[in-house]
Amino acid sequence: MRKINRHSFLKHSLSIGALAAISPLLNNLLANETNSPAKDDILQRLLKANDAQVAKLLQSLPAGSFARKIGYDFAVLAASYCSGNSAYYQDPVLVSAMEKIAGVLISNQSADGTVSIGNLESPPDTAFILEPLCAATYILTEKKSAALSSIIDKLKTFIVKSGAALTTGGVHTPNHRWVICAALSRINKLYPDKKYIARIEDWMGEGVFIDSDGHYPERSRLYAGVENEAFLTMGRQLNKPELFNAVRKNLNTTYYYMEPNGDLVTTDSRRQDQYIGKTIVSYYLLYRYLAIRDNDGKFSAIAKLIENYKGFEEEILNDSLFHFLENPLLQKELPAATTPPVNFEKLFVASNLLRIRRGDTATTLFGGVDWPLTIASGRSNSPNFFSFRKGKAILKYLRLSSGFFSMGYFYSNGLKKDGDKYVLYKKSEVPYYQPLPKNLRNAKGDYTLSPSIDNRFWNKMSFEKRPVSNIKKLETTITLVEDNGRNELNFLVTGMDGIAITIELCFKEGGVLAGVTDVNDPNDNHFLEKGNARYEYKGDVIDFGPGTVSGKNITRLEGERYSTHFGSLRTEGMHVYLTGVTPFQHKLSFY
Repeated sequence: MRKINRHSFLKHSLSIGALAAISPLLNNLLANETNSPAKDDILQRLLKANDAQVAKLLQSLPAGSFARKIGYDFAVLAASYCSGNSAYYQDPVLVSAMEKIAGVLISNQSADGTVSIGNLESPPDTAFILEPLCAATYILTEKKSAALSSIIDKLKTFIVKSGAALTTGGVHTPNHRWVICAALSRINKLYPDKKYIARIEDWMGEGVFIDSDGHYPERSRLYAGVENEAFLTMGRQLNKPELFNAVRKNLNTTYYYMEPNGDLVTTDSRRQDQYIGKTIVSYYLLYRYLAIRDNDGKFSAIAKLIENYKGFEEEILNDSLFHFLENPLLQKELPAATTPPVNFEKLFVASNLLRIRRGDTATTLFGGVDWPLTIASGRSNSPNFFSFRKGKAILKYLRLSSGFFSMGYFYSNGLKKDGDKYVLYKKSEVPYYQPLPKNLRNAKGDYTLSPSIDNRFWNKMSFEKRPVSNIKKLETTITLVEDNGRNELNFLVTGMDGIAITIELCFKEGGVLAGVTDVNDPNDNHFLEKGNARYEYKGDVIDFGPGTVSGKNITRLEGERYSTHFGSLRTEGMHVYLTGVTPFQHKLSFY
């Protein structure tokens, strides 16, 4: 991983004593560590939340549609049944409920041992269900209660049959390999069999990829959590602690992708989360486990932060008790916390993503889509190249679109640092096509179905074999200069003259805009025609500008790739537009 300049790091890093002015939550947690929930009452909180979930489940059983959640429902019941301080400890009502769920599992299992959840007869989805189910089976088995014998027999039938499917079944995506391996390691812990280990070793023989930035192949915050959990499970169950190395590297990266409120940057993902929100809360058990195992103060501090973020009760407390019972290391106290950086400037070279944080102010710049640009899962194709937040005030994204042959949004060809500037750049070329050379023609006019050179469309034209002429060009350069939380973006678009340019800002919905003019439509659209504007959300403010408007085009900005199929990349939010024509030059500041 490329490191930032040492002088810059020391200049911008903060001492613990300075944290009170920049990160009150973190500072208070470190100052009052003896009162932290993780140290005093995490198990009590887990048990209380788990019992509350049991009460709800008992009102809703038998379950409705068959889904992955059924494995967690079973684990929730098993955790309360096995916890001595639970209101449901060894309650016969839970035995009956678990019997029902075990029956539902068996009735929904295909002849080959798989289940159908979204994907049909899916080995990976079967493995996802087995994660909580095997952990629950383990804690029930450890209870050695005659009242549980029938349930455990049913679970063994389901699990062993599933194991047979996983020793031969295939996958769709990179993370599926490790989910299956983790499930097999759990099955082997319960019912040892050499065939499970052989299959794990077969998959592991492909190698575990993690790049210099700390990303797995999908470069996804959503699926990185899945892979991390799988590697921790395998490391524990198979006594392979070397698998923890990739997890440590990814968790270190994840912290730098974390916004001050726990949101994670997903702009550079190659999966569906590049367009949806994700928080660090679901990473809690990962940070907690390695903080305790490694006596890691930084990971401990991050775990303590997560305990105070929105969603901690719903995502962690409500259904994680079984993890603590199956993996007792989690029950130990978190080690003393040490300050993670809250003032940094970090360029992730492999994914072309820049993260700058100044306390509660954070900036993201992205130039790393996958070329050639293809709209498909597994490809990075987000046009969101800049985002900014000050406390609760959030600019979700900034995009630029041109009317250049309906090529749509600007996507940078990388991200470069030039002195104190960061530079995004793309040169677009659109040709006209000449007749095919005579030796390549055929009387039937039947030519190869192929993409145009600019990748806008396909046709039976053998485009790549044709001479071209009348080539039109458009060059877009965007530079960012950041100074202690103030961002200046310089836009320069040149080449063909008279091309319409639209800059699109999307602020978090529910705020208040001032200094903009409304568009006469019901979609919360606005223009910044001149001067500066302000966006306020719950007392926090982003000032931005100056504006410019020349033309009012704010539709079909995605380009022909999307419009030909009536697609849209518009999201919820308060949209502000600036427009111009080429040659276009404009400076836009955020502070």
